[in-house]
Amino acid sequence: MSKLLPDLTPHQELAILARTLWREGYDDHLAGHITYRQGDGTLLCNPWLLLWEEIRPEDVIRIDLEGNLLEGTWPVPLGIPLHLALHRVRPDVTVAVHNHPRFGTVWADLQRIPTCHDQSSALGGGRLALVDEYDGPVNDPDSAARAVTAMGDADLALLSNHGVFVLGSSIRAAHQRAVALEQRCRTAWHVAAVGEGRPLPEPARSFFERHDGNGFAGFWEAMARRELRFDPTLLDAATADTG
Repeated sequence: MSKLLPDLTPHQELAILARTLWREGYDDHLAGHITYRQGDGTLLCNPWLLLWEEIRPEDVIRIDLEGNLLEGTWPVPLGIPLHLALHRVRPDVTVAVHNHPRFGTVWADLQRIPTCHDQSSALGGGRLALVDEYDGPVNDPDSAARAVTAMGDADLALLSNHGVFVLGSSIRAAHQRAVALEQRCRTAWHVAAVGEGRPLPEPARSFFERHDGNGFAGFWEAMARRELRFDPTLLDAATADTG
């Protein structure tokens, strides 16, 4: 069988993840951060000032757990304290995604966890928590630490009056969970508009919740290939302007 994707560097993985999630509704203009913990403890991160749909591998920056820029030419996102606080206390998390997707933000504004109605809404697995983080500015390290403490060991969170926070042990897991969370929120909204609906029954609900997000073979690769069709130059190395 042919390879589903070419070998990707971590910088390429993060750029493709940002682009795939933009198409899934994680598209609130300049908002949102993705961090990708590396073996040396540093974090790759999308930079401030670029849309997720335009990020290229060469734009990805590297920061330390204090938020200092170690590599790259773009500035560090202003809201990065939430990620820094998370990575300091959750060694199980490799990738963290924060944004304000359309339907996830509706439920965060309602301060209600949406019902999971179907398999596609559950495929990311994990436990979803509701976290009220607005006891201080969103870029304040103390407020970020309190939000992470309130999240506990949950794998996903609705941040009240703000957006969502999705955690994963890999790029694949974070992608699957982020896609499934927005699908869960969107489907629950439409079902609620018609009536109460039926929650996903047991034992299916518990079966899916135990998943770590890595189990849907081929899904991440298929969505990544779609991005490479949209932009065939995405994996090309940037060339210096020798003008």
